Amino acid sequence: MKSTPPASQRDYASPEIAFAESSLGESLLKILAEGSVSNRAIADYLLRNQVRVTALGIEELADNCQVSTATISRFARELGFKNYAAMRNEIATTLQSVLQPVDKLRNNIARRAGATAPALESLEYAAANVKAAGQALDLRELDKIVKVLTAARSVYVMGFGLSSQLAGMLSLHLQPFCQQVIEVAGPGGTEVAAGHLANITKDDVLVVISFPRYSLDVIRLAGFARARDACVVSITDSPASALAGVATYALYAQSTHPVLPSSATAAIAVIEALVVSLMVSNKDNVAKAARLTDAISAWLYGADPVFDSSTDGTRRSQPRPKKQVIKPQE
Repeated sequence: MKSTPPASQRDYASPEIAFAESSLGESLLKILAEGSVSNRAIADYLLRNQVRVTALGIEELADNCQVSTATISRFARELGFKNYAAMRNEIATTLQSVLQPVDKLRNNIARRAGATAPALESLEYAAANVKAAGQALDLRELDKIVKVLTAARSVYVMGFGLSSQLAGMLSLHLQPFCQQVIEVAGPGGTEVAAGHLANITKDDVLVVISFPRYSLDVIRLAGFARARDACVVSITDSPASALAGVATYALYAQSTHPVLPSSATAAIAVIEALVVSLMVSNKDNVAKAARLTDAISAWLYGADPVFDSSTDGTRRSQPRPKKQVIKPQE
């Protein structure tokens, strides 16, 4: 399997991911995970609004982060900069290395926006998000996730709101290939989810899915699972996501959309990529896929009905299943 090139060599369509993987971004992520309440607010804002920050004065940034200008100055010094202006200049310098492909993509979309129907513009953003997800995918991280899913006693899958639909899709795909799959959120919402996770242990995996606007309950429950030493796999939009901080492993799917709070297109693509990787990871899973095809073939459209003389003389469907061919990895 071909490994993922380092961040400096990747042509990102997502500046948030590229910025977060820079040396400055890594410092901000550390503050986001370990800093004070005010410092976390500043780090979160910088990770999500790098382009805007380059045009903001210290007073404007303080207002946006709901902190004092003195706190902003102290934050900059703690990062190793002389003052806020020096930190802002470094943010601008870092952005120069990641924004060229992004600007080109967005400018191409913007030039056509006046003549493009909203539906077509939405599809263009969806395609860009899928491309960004592919470029951000770390194949070594994906392999590790496949291994922990295979070995897990139980795989819990959790998502609320629109992400609950994604969780349902992932649960359905994982069911044949994992020892036990539990869709956490169900009709009862948070209370039912908490009840399911009460028995999670270090032998289990929680796959948690959330995109803007993030559910606070999802973040808290993921933190609970991590505190119980369970492996937490997050599928979210950015390293700046609150889910990234509690995850053992993370998969990123850009969710930018011109109208909706977030787009699920790239998330579906990432879920499918994960499932396919799991399916072909070993010969046992290939055999499971074949058995699944046999099991459901009687209900598939297109089976040839034949006369069954051994029964009551009625016509019954005798399907001719088409075997699904899946090549395992060596």
